[in-house]
Amino acid sequence: SKYIPAKYLTEDFDRPMLFIGELGEVMGRNIGLKTDWYCLCLSSNAHSWRAEHPIFRTPFDVRLNAQKEATPKDAFHYAYFSDTPVPDSVMMWKVQTKDYITDPDFRVGMVARPWGFKDSPDAEYISGGTNSKTLDAVAIGRHGNFLHWGFVASPAHMTQEGQTVLANAIVYISTFDGRGVIARKYESRIATRQWLKELKYYAARETYEIELKQDQEFEKIQLEAQKNALIKKENGETLTRRDSSALNYRPSAPISMQDFLKRHQRVFYELVGNDPDAYAKFYDDNYDYFYGFGFYHLEIDEDVKSLGIPNYDKQILDEAIKLWESNKDPAKAKRILTRYTLVDFATAKEWRHWYNTYKNQIFFTEAGGWLFLINSQEPEVNNYHAKEVRQAMSAIQPEDTNDLNPVNVATGIVNKGNGVKEVVVKIKIHPGYHIYALVSEEDPYIAAAINIDLPEDYYFTGAWKEPSFRSFNNSGTTIYEDEIVFRREIMGSGAKEIKCTIVYQCCDNHTCFPPENKVYTMKIQ
Repeated sequence: SKYIPAKYLTEDFDRPMLFIGELGEVMGRNIGLKTDWYCLCLSSNAHSWRAEHPIFRTPFDVRLNAQKEATPKDAFHYAYFSDTPVPDSVMMWKVQTKDYITDPDFRVGMVARPWGFKDSPDAEYISGGTNSKTLDAVAIGRHGNFLHWGFVASPAHMTQEGQTVLANAIVYISTFDGRGVIARKYESRIATRQWLKELKYYAARETYEIELKQDQEFEKIQLEAQKNALIKKENGETLTRRDSSALNYRPSAPISMQDFLKRHQRVFYELVGNDPDAYAKFYDDNYDYFYGFGFYHLEIDEDVKSLGIPNYDKQILDEAIKLWESNKDPAKAKRILTRYTLVDFATAKEWRHWYNTYKNQIFFTEAGGWLFLINSQEPEVNNYHAKEVRQAMSAIQPEDTNDLNPVNVATGIVNKGNGVKEVVVKIKIHPGYHIYALVSEEDPYIAAAINIDLPEDYYFTGAWKEPSFRSFNNSGTTIYEDEIVFRREIMGSGAKEIKCTIVYQCCDNHTCFPPENKVYTMKIQ
């Protein structure tokens, strides 16, 4: 089953908190903090720090004993992420006197992913540290009222400057009482435009040749190990686990450039093809129009590209609203506006009012979901969950209807938060057909009805929210047409199943079908 981290804090928790080591991941993942687990590999030294930051200045005087040290070797492996060449050495200062390298049983520190700490006003990068990832991996950083202190030594195993900076960090985060998180990073591995650097790197001929050479060297080492293991086996010597593994090794054919591109370029291979030199231009030409979501997934937003405005420029919102106001392309406008914001309005007038109200506070975040958000602490101004509910509702879609199957039903359960779930029943009715809402005593038709059998430990919190209807005849009978939605809120606990029975009779102007009695089951997660 999918791993779902525990939720220790509510999303409206806005008291100051300092996380030590991996606690930023453990306590922050489920509420969308950027203090996520990039690597549990942080040791003793800090580098690439922002010297002007308050934690290095006040309230306690900080005197860093900094000196040049060799750049961590793994930083060169990720050099393609850097906009400038990775230097051979960097200035460092020691935070703690012991770490997992000097003492194997010592706790290991954690760095967070760097992308996202600079794309929203509620977050900031403060310092890096010696680790196995990039130079800008976040050893110390803030997101809202939470400060990530990735170093893990207790004060007893910290240098004097380490103790002082930690004390200053505690004082600093205390000033963010009531200043909670705005941009939430629910998917730690969400693709940002930063990933384009990696895609370009793995499209280069030079990278392909480097990997070929590495594969050749690996093969040479493994064949030598296999040869030695065979000798040991023939001599009756005891084989180690590594020896046994070597005996199973089989050389593979060198990967072709075409297969190399297929492996690393994924969906873009179908668009760009086998010419490695074409990829850099493709990514540069479309840089302003990439859209990311899910697990390292990028695609080109053709709606935005057609307007020639970067999707990170708030002008795209203004232009989309104009498309709607002028009735030139309302459908495209709706797609753009709902894709890049957390709100949803029924009219262009409402969108214009929202935009004019907040346009001076709007910022764009990729790590926070490729969204335009509002730099505001007002409750409900940036409501991620409201968008999730709308998306979950949209995902409940009946299959297409036809004259042989004029009615189709889809059911689902939407999590509305705070323990409330909503049973959703969507009924699609083919054009020209109808089902009955309220049936007069004078008519013989069967009215639509929905019955829910709730499992143990669940209960209804209100009545059905029913759709609108229209008149059928003068006797008072009413009907439903097109697509209708029934909703009812429930509460309870546990993963259970709900049984839903739906009764209806479908007719057109000439024929009435026999009544239907259909049963659906829904799983409560």
